[in-house]
Amino acid sequence: IEREAFISISGDCPLHLDEIRHFLNLCPELSLGWFEEGRLVAFIIGSLWDQERLSQAALTLHKPQGSAVHIHVLAVHRTVRQQGKGSILMWRYLQYL
Repeated sequence: IEREAFISISGDCPLHLDEIRHFLNLCPELSLGWFEEGRLVAFIIGSLWDQERLSQAALTLHKPQGSAVHIHVLAVHRTVRQQGKGSILMWRYLQYL
């Protein structure tokens, strides 16, 4: 979903598979997925940051004592876009936080 959601826009993915795994291992509580019939159709991956402004380091680091959530990516599979799933997922994520 990540590659498909962003490759056509920028030519590169914001997060590569190893980076996704990195954040899922470090801070799984800051990620949220939407599954339909056992298939992941949308997801959010976030981490904590400990400064007021994001820096380049925020792209790869998780600061467990941080007070700001950095959302690295919100991606929706192309087959379920334009159905409000991204907005709903973001709303649920914010409610969870």
